[in-house]
Amino acid sequence: MKTKITLNDIAKELGIAPATVSRALSNHPEISASTKKKVKAAAERLDYRPNKIASSLRSGKTKIIGVLIPTAEHLFFGSVIHGISNLASQHGYDVLIYQSNENEEFEKKGIDTFIGARVDGILASISKNTIDFSHFESVKKKNIPIAFFDRTNDDLEISSVCTDDYMGAFMATESLIKSGYQRIAHISGPQQIKAFTERIRGYKAALNEYNINFDQNLIYSGDISIEAGRKGVQYFLELEKKPDAVFATEDFTALGALKELKEREINVPNQFGVMGFCNDLFSEHITPSLSTVDQKTVQMGEEAFNLIYELISKKGEKINLQRRILTPALILRQSSNKN
Repeated sequence: MKTKITLNDIAKELGIAPATVSRALSNHPEISASTKKKVKAAAERLDYRPNKIASSLRSGKTKIIGVLIPTAEHLFFGSVIHGISNLASQHGYDVLIYQSNENEEFEKKGIDTFIGARVDGILASISKNTIDFSHFESVKKKNIPIAFFDRTNDDLEISSVCTDDYMGAFMATESLIKSGYQRIAHISGPQQIKAFTERIRGYKAALNEYNINFDQNLIYSGDISIEAGRKGVQYFLELEKKPDAVFATEDFTALGALKELKEREINVPNQFGVMGFCNDLFSEHITPSLSTVDQKTVQMGEEAFNLIYELISKKGEKINLQRRILTPALILRQSSNKN
């Protein structure tokens, strides 16, 4: 059976102290570049693998960040994780991912898993079905650094990174107005999540800016799904005063709207305009291609890591609540390009 290589083995191989080996492998500034190079070469040659458990016991850090996502089905979250993982790796951190499946109980289990794994910090995006947020309060009480990304809740006073959802919704609605659509509907998302309340607010503000009366009948309460998009369109087309465009709160909802309109042989964009929000990967590859709002997902992931890294580094210090807000970008494609 192969014997596990230790720091002492590397030290003996090079004729130096184990402490020097340890500091060289951790890139300590007091160790010369030549010594670091020799130590790392010996470690690779001997197939040395650091004992992370022992290291975490010594340092009090596991060098692991827990990332809680609502679903792995949306490429949006995969793209955010890409941004988180890139920077995490550069800083010597591993990422532990847990999917809540948009379920409050799974979300709580995810938090318990992270706490049990003694992660150094937690990044979380709230499930659409969560109405009890006590598990996030528990993380704060345990003094574990935590931050939200994308889906947040300001009442919890937890630092966050998100897109300017209000601005994005305003731009999306304004674009439909400028394209000549006169009666614009909105399929919303769960209102306990700030992103979706902000998108309704931006939608209403754009209508007001262009002197268009807000009609409550043109709001359909959805649950960010393809089915919600379908049902939203079904509802709107039964109204006496039908809309001629819809701004959906995210791209999967917009996809459902497009599917329903296509099945009813309603031409998009000439008879009915559709606008999404997210710029998910599929949006440019469907027919018609989907106009949407780009949430800068990779940048969001990078900012989320930077935020949690700062919170971990300053753990124990008093840190002001932070709201890091990214500027969205309007992406115009076929679904809102009225002739």
